[in-house]
Amino acid sequence: MVSEVGAAVTDVRVGDEVIGWSEERASHAEAVSVPAGQLVRKPPQVSWEVAGSLYVAGLTALATVRSVDVKTGDTVAVSAAAGGVGSLSVQLARRAGARVIGIAGASNADWLISLGVEPVVHGDGLSERLRAVTPEGVDAFVDCFGGGYVELAVELGVPKERVDTIIDWEAAARLGAKAEGLATIEDPAGALSELAELVAAGELVLPIARTYPLEQVREAYAELEKRHTRGKIVLIPKRSAS
Repeated sequence: MVSEVGAAVTDVRVGDEVIGWSEERASHAEAVSVPAGQLVRKPPQVSWEVAGSLYVAGLTALATVRSVDVKTGDTVAVSAAAGGVGSLSVQLARRAGARVIGIAGASNADWLISLGVEPVVHGDGLSERLRAVTPEGVDAFVDCFGGGYVELAVELGVPKERVDTIIDWEAAARLGAKAEGLATIEDPAGALSELAELVAAGELVLPIARTYPLEQVREAYAELEKRHTRGKIVLIPKRSAS
């Protein structure tokens, strides 16, 4: 919520509920100063936990789907399909008309199915499982986890220009795949507003795995490092905590 505005600001008012971002790496804070152009209206249907998570995860997911040029009828595989970025990538790929294969742990299978995504369990034998469910091949691959997924995509015959990783930059450079994410979004405010409206309309779901008070930031990162959360981990400023 906006608490102060500069004298020249006319399109944002004190008390407005907004979603935005900072370029100063200051997100772990109770208050932050940002240019008005980095704020968009927060729809009332969007919770603060989701609103605070939407910029990085949402725009990165949007960038991945655009990067691999998802089209109607494509078969798209997404690794870490239940994670913060992957959970949105699979939904955006579905909205683009693709058949989506979500690579995740077995505990996330029912949740992925509820989104119209076909789950495939990660781990040993993944290549064979993917081939079994995609006998006509995979058209595009989004890697949100790293650790060999770029190599797997190439092994499966996915065109390198339709393989995008948000984490394994070395493999992308070595194999000629893409490593495109948030920075490739040309109109971040417009994209953020669009995603927020989709969430408000119930057409996009960003799961919140767990919330932590700001003073427990170390515990939050310890949980994050396990790399097995569904959706986002959120820090809650002290003055907003329940």
